[in-house]
Amino acid sequence: MMKEKLLSLFALMSLGLSPLALAENKLCPIMIEDETDEEEVVEFEGKKVLFCCGTCVKLWNQSPKYYIKVMGELLPQFKGMEKELGLDEIKVLPQKFCPVYPDRIVTPESPSVDVQGEKVYLFSKAAVRRWSRKPEDSLKKALAAGLLPQIEGNAKVAGKTNEVSK
Repeated sequence: MMKEKLLSLFALMSLGLSPLALAENKLCPIMIEDETDEEEVVEFEGKKVLFCCGTCVKLWNQSPKYYIKVMGELLPQFKGMEKELGLDEIKVLPQKFCPVYPDRIVTPESPSVDVQGEKVYLFSKAAVRRWSRKPEDSLKKALAAGLLPQIEGNAKVAGKTNEVSK
């Protein structure tokens, strides 16, 4: 067994590939516009996942299956594993992105503020502070961008919200 692993490793290296080449994601699955850093890697269910920074690694470790379900298109290494991972059991929020940092994914564990009787999830405490400085302006921009499906008046923008089964 050990011999097979070493041979596989040497085969990869002879092709000029590092073992991290097996992690198929090129963009961070949490800060989705950021390229990955080979030093920021996690192994989950036998698959390597690359991230842009340590913050994203920490967030991933809190809810890995949530991120796989929501951002599967950025994580091809998990394609076909949906049933094995139990992703059908994962409940997703209708809101997908932070309204302050719209390239960042939110989860049920993300900080939130109450807006019109609904929870609005934000990426971080810093995002909460920015939102709170001008909440009316923040809300207006987020609704126009289609980022808050839980709030009436949200624009319909493809790809900006999660599909939620009723």
